[in-house]
Amino acid sequence: MAISYPIVRRDELLVEDHFGKKIPDPYRWLEDPDSAETIAFVRSQNEITQKYLDRCPYTDKLKQRLKEVWDYERFSCPFKSGRYYYYWRNSGLQNQSVLFQLESLDGTASVFLDPNEIDADGLAAIRGYSFSEEGNYLCYGLSHGGSDWAELKFKRTDSGEELPDVLKHVKFSGIEWTHDEKGVFYCMYREHMGKADGTETTSNQDQKLMYHVLGTDQSEDVLCVERPDHPKWLIGAEVSVCGRYLLVSYRDGCEPNNLLYYCDLASINYSITGKLNLIPIVDEFEAVYEYVTNEGPLLVLRTNLNAPMYKLITVDITNPDRTNWKDLIAHNGTVLLECATCVHQDKLIVSRLQDVKSRLSVHKLQTGEKIQDLELPLGSVCGITGRKRDTIAFIRFTSFLTPGQVFSCDLTKEPLSLKIFRESRLSCVDLSAFTAKQVFYESKDKTRIPMFIVHPNNLILDGSRPCQLYGYGGFDIAITPAFSISQLMLLLHFGGIVAIANIRGGGEYGKPWHDAGRRKHKQNCFDDFQAAAEYLIAERYTGRDNSTR
Repeated sequence: MAISYPIVRRDELLVEDHFGKKIPDPYRWLEDPDSAETIAFVRSQNEITQKYLDRCPYTDKLKQRLKEVWDYERFSCPFKSGRYYYYWRNSGLQNQSVLFQLESLDGTASVFLDPNEIDADGLAAIRGYSFSEEGNYLCYGLSHGGSDWAELKFKRTDSGEELPDVLKHVKFSGIEWTHDEKGVFYCMYREHMGKADGTETTSNQDQKLMYHVLGTDQSEDVLCVERPDHPKWLIGAEVSVCGRYLLVSYRDGCEPNNLLYYCDLASINYSITGKLNLIPIVDEFEAVYEYVTNEGPLLVLRTNLNAPMYKLITVDITNPDRTNWKDLIAHNGTVLLECATCVHQDKLIVSRLQDVKSRLSVHKLQTGEKIQDLELPLGSVCGITGRKRDTIAFIRFTSFLTPGQVFSCDLTKEPLSLKIFRESRLSCVDLSAFTAKQVFYESKDKTRIPMFIVHPNNLILDGSRPCQLYGYGGFDIAITPAFSISQLMLLLHFGGIVAIANIRGGGEYGKPWHDAGRRKHKQNCFDDFQAAAEYLIAERYTGRDNSTR
């Protein structure tokens, strides 16, 4: 049966002049999602798609096979708060993961927060959460239908009791408790007019940092920070590990660079009653500055200031002139410093990316001196939990052929080592039948580009295999090895090959790699991707008629 594709109107009169170049934009009318014409367009696209899918004789078999392969347990790293440990778990086919609570790592876990019970269709999701300093309370964000808007709610951890406090109009917000457990800092906008279900395309302005005292109405919340002079800025807030300092950052749009200020809460006797007096640490958008930990007034920050692959520095906020800033872990031009976590009082677990593969090492907090490396296979560190007061850290690891492993590292036992604490397994698939490897190829301008290839062990390089080539190349995001059910289906049932090209524009090699694939250099992204396809064909992994991109 032939498919009759719906006619889509072109507005041939809409042409704009950009620097002397005439640019037609015939489908701009589709940018209004609420117009009758756009709604009719979406409906017609859905109808033709559904008709095609209804004709497919394999739909039920595909659905059943996907359910079988998806049905495996997934876990987060455990973490401690107060007298309890917590971890997120998905039994396999649950729409949302569930937060479990237990009194010891080998104890019996009980459900503490299950968003699936809030909405049986799985449309309620947890959007951020934070436990109070002594672990007596949980504040969590709840969103519906994929919306960025959330409501903040509160629970007691000893009884699981839901408290009456509800904070609305929350969007793009962290949650930070003061250490006295009296309340939380959060970000909100004034009441939103119109749709707020996640389908709106409008932007919001004038974000405000508020402080909510537990047990009071939201109308009594204290306005702490606002920037009416820069209505589009986003505000971030973080309470230091010692509880004394509130660090406030500002970001402008999608650029990662930020400003950084602080308020000494001790100077106001930890009483938040009005706008905070913020003292600048960084007052120009020149680089990224992320708080790691502190020793009194000495902050440890991750930054890419004069360090495109990032480094750790120390800044004394009592004497913040940058001539006094010191490198703690120096810049390495070939290895990207992704994150650092302070544990066991004076240790830093540092995660780096070297040629798009994770590397772990442990360092002394006072000097940055490396204590030792922690060996990992080819793959990605996708989570580290542990506080300054904790002696055990947990690391979550994944790769193309590893659904998920959680390692523990006891910082009191030297030499340090990683031990498997928990891991996900697929019961219906033998992942040992496949191989993952990394190759490098030349792009059009001779730049060396990394690419991962996943294929069956019995691969014969004759160009006959179907191949899925994927690349991203944007927003400073590194595409690291990760487990994917959709990619696995191609390997399992079509004898296929999966290739992931780490093209420029991403964050695999820091700011220079990102800058080399955007704006006037955007063509490099497409050249890199095209060169990846040509490499796969030339090396006989696939043929010209067998690859999809």
